[in-house]
Amino acid sequence: MKKINLLLIAIALFVGSNVIAQSKSKAVAFDAKNYALFGEKFKVTKILTKDQMLKKYKNLKKGDTITVQFQSNIKSVCKKKGCWMKMEMAGDDTSFVKFKDYGFFVPLNADNSTAIVNGKAFVDVVSVEELKHYAKDGGKSAAEIAKITKPEVTYSFLADGVYIKK
Repeated sequence: MKKINLLLIAIALFVGSNVIAQSKSKAVAFDAKNYALFGEKFKVTKILTKDQMLKKYKNLKKGDTITVQFQSNIKSVCKKKGCWMKMEMAGDDTSFVKFKDYGFFVPLNADNSTAIVNGKAFVDVVSVEELKHYAKDGGKSAAEIAKITKPEVTYSFLADGVYIKK
């Protein structure tokens, strides 16, 4: 009787661990044919969620930099060239993404698309002049631009590669 119970427990543990392993591998599945690549090709490894990425940003101080990959929705894109984008974070926060060496751009209509970015995350202080420039490029009205009166601490990201879901 004890041997049968031990055997049943062993089988249950084996089956349970296989189910867990399969569910974990599905969570990080990435198929490049479902994405368009912009910038440098990169191997998708550990993709952080927007919640996990916000936690990383909250632990950074000005001058700190971390190399990461994260996935989120694109909230807005530069409407002039596609030279920057804002990606959603948890709550109302966003990550301001620029592209390494101004070396590539994303489509102007990429708003609301899912993207995976690869690069360096850091905290930055953006001047009023620069904020107004970005607001103008983002298609904001003159009234909205006039409301910008003080520098802003931003969650910044310098991407060397971006995958955008087709």
